[in-house]
Amino acid sequence: MNKAHIKKSLHAIAKLDDDVAQALDQFGYPEPRIRPAGFETFLNTIVSQQISTQAAATIWQRVSSLMTEVDATSLLALSDSALRGAGLSQRKMEYAQGLARAIASDEFNPGALDDMDDDTAIDTITQIRGFGRWSAEVYMMFSLQREDIFPADDLILLTSLQNLKNLPDRPTPKVARGLIQHWSPWRSTGSLFLWHYHHQFKQAI
Repeated sequence: MNKAHIKKSLHAIAKLDDDVAQALDQFGYPEPRIRPAGFETFLNTIVSQQISTQAAATIWQRVSSLMTEVDATSLLALSDSALRGAGLSQRKMEYAQGLARAIASDEFNPGALDDMDDDTAIDTITQIRGFGRWSAEVYMMFSLQREDIFPADDLILLTSLQNLKNLPDRPTPKVARGLIQHWSPWRSTGSLFLWHYHHQFKQAI
């Protein structure tokens, strides 16, 4: 989702949704988020889970600096003590090693996701321990550039949708999917806009 794609998609959504049109006029466009596809991004996702952005960046720097190349083979060559010393918890270390083993054994091939439809790719990613649907959907959006993904379990998206639509309560994931169904086939850009809207809305109130 580069800037041109974001602008084109949001214009299309705004024609169908007056709330998006008004918010777009007020807060403008979100910045693109593009991440490389493959092992490095999957590993970074594990490192970043449930910690602050700053802490994740520090630990990622330590972990990645231990490897000559950030790939499955290099990760598997590291000792448990080295990974713990870099800041990985026991669980995250197990997730990282499991991911690396799955790739090294060709049980999981990130490159094969390109040829799968959205649902199959998400199901394939979530077979890897440590990756839930949200992580899979975010990977699909920002690494595979899939255009019609809406991570409905994301609390920020749900809160943002509540504010955008002036709802009395935060919608459930099921309700949220219904509210933005007409954004298809541009729901990835719509999701990106909701994250952007959330931060802009907080600053405005």
